[in-house]
Amino acid sequence: MKKIFLGILVLLAVGAASLAWSFRPAALPAGAAAAIAVPTVSPPSGMKMSVLHTGKMYSKAGFAYRGGALGEERIFGMAAILVQHPQGALLIDAGFGRNVDAHALTTPWLMRKTSRYEKETPAADQLRAAGLDPAQLRGIVLTHAHWDHVSGLEDFPDVPVWVTQAERDFIASGHIAARLAASFGELAYRIYGFTDGPYLGFESSHDVFKDGTVVLVPAPGHTPGSVIAFVTPPGERRYAFVGDLVWQREGIEIPAERPWLSRRLVDADAAQVRHWIVHLHGLAQTVPGLVVVPAHDRRVLETLPTFGS
Repeated sequence: MKKIFLGILVLLAVGAASLAWSFRPAALPAGAAAAIAVPTVSPPSGMKMSVLHTGKMYSKAGFAYRGGALGEERIFGMAAILVQHPQGALLIDAGFGRNVDAHALTTPWLMRKTSRYEKETPAADQLRAAGLDPAQLRGIVLTHAHWDHVSGLEDFPDVPVWVTQAERDFIASGHIAARLAASFGELAYRIYGFTDGPYLGFESSHDVFKDGTVVLVPAPGHTPGSVIAFVTPPGERRYAFVGDLVWQREGIEIPAERPWLSRRLVDADAAQVRHWIVHLHGLAQTVPGLVVVPAHDRRVLETLPTFGS
């Protein structure tokens, strides 16, 4: 019995050491960035892009990327991105909705214990206050279907929700991470594919307006049907809305993945996530004017035009 007890203690000690090790700084092997063909885009006059801040979560940098300090509090932004185009207006993700208090209860216990949230005005209410009818949106493009990206969908009951088939299957699968999206029932889902050829090193893409201003590419890993949305409004910038590929900009800049505990909680395929992190790191080095926007880095979100400002 004594040997069994000692063996259990050794296993616990090894597990604790491995967990602690996963928080230590560790850059992903990036190598030299490959040359990428960058398409020329001529955005139409009148096209605009802005961010609708819908809430904040407070957690630690150490949970966001390997090497982040566990004692450093970070503001994780919760937002929707509005793209106004002559062919119609889109939201990228829906942010926190009116019923976020109930929605937050669907998250894992550990996540609730290691973070706290603060509500701001839901996206639908911001649009309505500015004289824009939310029902007139062309659609809501989900980068993925986790709770903090779909909470606001309830407030847009008749607006098409754009997802890949893989993400629609994920919502229908019964997976705990898609529980909130599934609870909304049969929304006006619009399934799209990637038939518009290579884009910035991705093998396939979906050009929403057929003018290069909003291009969706598959980036599975965080969820089975995660996507990245590239938006090129008038000006000198091209934006990559990478969803939860990384939570903070250091994930792309270093590049670094989340520590093991965070990966275990949220990533469906950590190897795929690592692949796309390294790819985005290379793009950020080689594509002129590219701004990588993690969905939850409030510092980056606040550099974008704010809706209604």
